Amino acid sequence: MPTASQGSEATEWRSHLLKHTSQLGQVLSSVHRIAVIGIKPELVGGPAYYVPEYLQGAGYEIVPVPVYYPEVTEILGVAVHRSLHTVTPPADMVLLFRRSGDVTQHLAEILAATPRVVWMQQGISDAEMAETLAKAGIDVVQDRCAMIEHRHVRQ
Repeated sequence: MPTASQGSEATEWRSHLLKHTSQLGQVLSSVHRIAVIGIKPELVGGPAYYVPEYLQGAGYEIVPVPVYYPEVTEILGVAVHRSLHTVTPPADMVLLFRRSGDVTQHLAEILAATPRVVWMQQGISDAEMAETLAKAGIDVVQDRCAMIEHRHVRQ
């Protein structure tokens, strides 16, 4: 039978799963450098371009980490990285623009980079990955738009 301390340890990681607007506001007011995995170039457009563009305009330092587009060397006026391993200094937050089924392929590099927060954009979630990150002490946001949440914070 588990002891009370084992029970609290078993659920303590859940505190890293952020869902409430106040928690998201805290994240957005405490991070500065955001690595965006799956960012797209302006020519392709879409949320994977205009959300990071908005965040950059709001004062965040965006570090582009595109998954595709090997010919692209710069996005949003910033040199691209092909992996979190080359991002120095490390990012405070990793923003994921990948399909839910593709996010786990980035788990090892995210764990190695140890960001404070991993944010899976609206429509993106992976419960197992979120649990793994949370158990490593990394805050996790799933299925929320960073741009929309930032706009709420500013109001």
